[in-house]
Amino acid sequence: MTTPYALTVDAGLRDLRAADHLLRTLAAELALPEGAFGCTHLIRGDRPRVAVSFTVASPALRDPAREWLTAKGYEVTDGVPDDTGRAVLYPGADALTGTLTVAELLSRSAIDRVTVLGAPGEPEGSARLVTRDHVRPQWQGGELVLIAQPAIGGTLVPFEVPEPTPCCADH
Repeated sequence: MTTPYALTVDAGLRDLRAADHLLRTLAAELALPEGAFGCTHLIRGDRPRVAVSFTVASPALRDPAREWLTAKGYEVTDGVPDDTGRAVLYPGADALTGTLTVAELLSRSAIDRVTVLGAPGEPEGSARLVTRDHVRPQWQGGELVLIAQPAIGGTLVPFEVPEPTPCCADH
């Protein structure tokens, strides 16, 4: 993540869907600008959970957000819990809908590169990616990377599915 102006909110959430919802709700209530990043982070240890973080361009944006979140009763800390967050909000995220080429995805968003599970190197820029309107890249080594997988018809899809089946859903 490119700036030091970050906050983490730990609301004790247990799943990514709830964290995505909280992240979007808080970002809207805070009226974060287009250039902000919002990520989820898996917190391991005695109390596994999902925290959310916001990274903005200046302390003039971060500090009032910290005050507002604290006043709302959230546990807020400066910085991010790790450097491998899963990006939900990022520049260009809303433009990643439908089917795009890899080159279009990269040019429309803050995503730095795309990798394909089980494939060496990166896909061609002309490769088609069916976004399913759910594109969640992850920070890896300071780059925002989308992990994709092969799909029907020679297309690619993001590895993370929009509506995952909960564990033990059939029990």
